[in-house]
Amino acid sequence: MQLGPSAAGPEWVITDAASMRAFSRERRARNQKVAFVPTMGSLHEGHLSLVRHAKARAPIVVVSIYVNPTQFAPTEDFEEYPRQIKEDLRKLKEEGGVSAVFMPKDLYAPRNNRDSGTESSESEAEAEDDDTAAASTSDHQTWVSACKLERPLCGKTRPKFFRGVATVVCKLFNIVEPDVALFGEKDYQQLRVIQTMARELDFAVEVVGCPIFRVADGLAMSSRNALLAEGERKKALGISEALSAAAEAVEGLNEGDEVGAHVLCNLVRSTVEKYGGRVDYVDMVDERTLRRAKRVGKAKRSLIAVAAFYRSKHEGQEVRLID
Repeated sequence: MQLGPSAAGPEWVITDAASMRAFSRERRARNQKVAFVPTMGSLHEGHLSLVRHAKARAPIVVVSIYVNPTQFAPTEDFEEYPRQIKEDLRKLKEEGGVSAVFMPKDLYAPRNNRDSGTESSESEAEAEDDDTAAASTSDHQTWVSACKLERPLCGKTRPKFFRGVATVVCKLFNIVEPDVALFGEKDYQQLRVIQTMARELDFAVEVVGCPIFRVADGLAMSSRNALLAEGERKKALGISEALSAAAEAVEGLNEGDEVGAHVLCNLVRSTVEKYGGRVDYVDMVDERTLRRAKRVGKAKRSLIAVAAFYRSKHEGQEVRLID
């Protein structure tokens, strides 16, 4: 644990779980609420808006920075995911009001913790079956899964993603022991998975969703925006344009009228493709259960979600954006 103010960031930069837990327990013993903002770093205004929401809810604010390997498949962009720790700490210092930054090196058991009686052939088989981006996670046997909520939307093409998210957030809740945790609604399926996990596993944590933060032209803020190749950002604007068109179509309905979900999904898909995106999925679902909706109207709240691919600045790779 590094203590004391520094030019780089907040007063407390904590790197081990025991120190982080002790920090939170000491504050809560003084009847100070702890608000928590988990991030994977590469902080932008969307993250900082979560910090502002956190400051409004509690006197103690903890931000974590940890690129979680278990939510990346081996073929995904774990290695390319943007990391800029010094810049992140500078932004948090300028924002002010952050009491601690938790930056663990590794939240998963390393390979050298294997039982001595394990035979090498079994170890090799485990390594081959490892379906996460980092080899250090292959010994990890305990996973958290919100089964039904993980299956639709992103879960169709990223079947282990939400298992990794729920597991790392469970770990972070156990370490930080916050009273409230804040997440962006851009990753809406992730938010519902975490809210459900916290409720069903009896965490004494209020999980709060905060509005999507967009830049002036409508693009949702995302750390992955930095990975877009030149010219691809303009294409990505098709996502917000498409969603706005779908919202306007619903607003234009008469009271009591409804429209088929497939009509709106086709509108979104065609708009994203017209701008140059390669669509992963477009779907309309119930905002609580994430079950597919059939019809939508002004009085029937639903969520329309889209994921699309764009060319990455890293040769031969793509960037997947969601909204």
